[in-house]
Amino acid sequence: MNINFLRLTTSGLTITGLSLGITCLNAFSPVELLNIASLGSPSAHHALAQSSDVEEDVNVRVYQTASPAVVSIETNDGSGSGSIISPDGLVLTNAHVVSGSQTVQVIMPDGTKLEGDVVAFGEAGLDLAAVQIRGQRDLPTIRIASPESLSVGQRAFAIGNPFGQFQGTFTTGIVSRIDQNRGLIQTDTAINPGNSGGPLLNSRGEMIGVNSAIFAPRGSEGNIGIGFAIMVDRVQPFLTAVRDGTAPRTAQQSPLLGGGTQAQRIAPNRPVDGQLNEESGVLPADNSYFDAYTFEGKAGQRIVIEMNSSEVDSYLILLSPDGRDLAQDDDGGGGSNARLTTALPADGTYTVLANSYRPGEMGRYNIRLATGGSRLEQ
Repeated sequence: MNINFLRLTTSGLTITGLSLGITCLNAFSPVELLNIASLGSPSAHHALAQSSDVEEDVNVRVYQTASPAVVSIETNDGSGSGSIISPDGLVLTNAHVVSGSQTVQVIMPDGTKLEGDVVAFGEAGLDLAAVQIRGQRDLPTIRIASPESLSVGQRAFAIGNPFGQFQGTFTTGIVSRIDQNRGLIQTDTAINPGNSGGPLLNSRGEMIGVNSAIFAPRGSEGNIGIGFAIMVDRVQPFLTAVRDGTAPRTAQQSPLLGGGTQAQRIAPNRPVDGQLNEESGVLPADNSYFDAYTFEGKAGQRIVIEMNSSEVDSYLILLSPDGRDLAQDDDGGGGSNARLTTALPADGTYTVLANSYRPGEMGRYNIRLATGGSRLEQ
């Protein structure tokens, strides 16, 4: 199996590779497509030139409209992107960008560095967070599109800070797929580590989603044309909760993109019986079901997680406190059972996804966590 999860697109210091994706969009009218012979004529070249000019004008307009309100966000662990959505400096970003931080540095497009406070997180693992820039007024903002305006095939644009080194990068593509149930937009617009939290835009420069993750086969660090953004119909209720003060002030669990059911706490040496079914979460990468569990871990602590089942091919995914993909296992427990053994890198709340190897597998399972009570010997 290749990777069974989505790489969250925060840029960290461990990123070493660079994969540049170039998307060329050529607009042809239906008449031009039918009359292939005319493509060599002067009138056809004139029509193509006009089409190219129109497309270029749209690109420039979208960038000029939105880019003044797209910022870079730096934390102690890495960097991401964000969108200013109110004149007083409320910034929308991903939870996995700022999880574990109370204050961050917000870098404006002109290079100005401002202090920001992390003020809210999405509920039930929704990978959204809000940062309030200190002492600002009359900042440029990004408009939020109506959810009803979204459709497959429409053009899509991304602005962000890929790999934490290229602030203000602009890429183009289309909306490839819409997953209403999970609140996710799939796009072929180039999204790379560091784009997390930046906007996915429509042709009017309005936000249609928050860029959050890419599907990357094992060994691939960059964009391969399958990116995911959280839809605005999940964003708007979150912003309402931020403004009325009901949004959580701390991350409730490791971020899970479009969100899901609240994760269940699991205690060491206390097996839990579960069942993957249509009420479970679904990984957008392969449409496999998962249930989420959390536990508290310490830096250097050894853990063993086992998932046993006679009804599904067990698959385990371990996420670190900041939502990064830490470890995975398929058949480490023998047969179709999974067994994951690792040492934890930091103190915090870890998330375990009890998953299935194949899409749509449903059935009962047992999951167990065991911890070594001490830190690793040096």
